[in-house]
Amino acid sequence: MMTSLIRDAAEGRLPDWSQMKPKRREHVARVAALLREWARALGLPDDEVARWSAAGYLHDALRDADPDELRPRVPQEFRALPGKLLHGPAVAERIGGQADDELRDAIRCHTLGCPRFGMLGRALYLADFLEPGRTFAPEWTESLRRRMPREMDAVLREVVEARIGHVQANGGNLHPETKAFHAQVEAEAR
Repeated sequence: MMTSLIRDAAEGRLPDWSQMKPKRREHVARVAALLREWARALGLPDDEVARWSAAGYLHDALRDADPDELRPRVPQEFRALPGKLLHGPAVAERIGGQADDELRDAIRCHTLGCPRFGMLGRALYLADFLEPGRTFAPEWTESLRRRMPREMDAVLREVVEARIGHVQANGGNLHPETKAFHAQVEAEAR
C-alpha cells in the first residue's frame, strides 16, 4: 500500500503532525538510510525499499510529544508503558489505514519487539538500535551493522538478548509483547 503519507515519508517528508526535535530528525534519517541500504542488499523491489525507508522516518514521528497527551491515544495494552515508549503505539494509531498492518506493527513495537514482526519489523527494531549515531558500545554495534542484512537472524538474537538484559539489569519489567518476541526469537534459534 503506497499512500501519499508513505511516499512522502520514504523521501524524508514528515507529516505536519510529527513532533521531533532536530537531533531526532537526524536519528530517523540515519535509521531510514540503514533500512534503505538493507532492503536494497536483500534485492527488494523499489516499492518495498520505499516502504522500509518510510518506516525509518515515521517510527519516531511523535517521540518528542508529551507522553501525557499520547497515553489516552494508544490501545489499552500499551497505556502502562513508560512515557518514552508511547510514541511507537501512538504513531501506529495516528497513521491508521494510511499504512498496512506490517508497517504499523513495525512502528508500534519498534522499541518492544513483537512476535507478529515480519522482516520489516525486525529490520526496524535492529536499525533503531544499531544506527551509527548511537553512542553505546560503538565497536560492537558497528560489527553488528557489518553483518546486516545477511546475518539478520543472528544479529537479532544478539540485540534482543542485550536489550532484555539491559531492562532486567535496571529493574524494569518486560512488556508481554517483548516476552513473546524473545520466546519466538529463542525458539527460532533452536
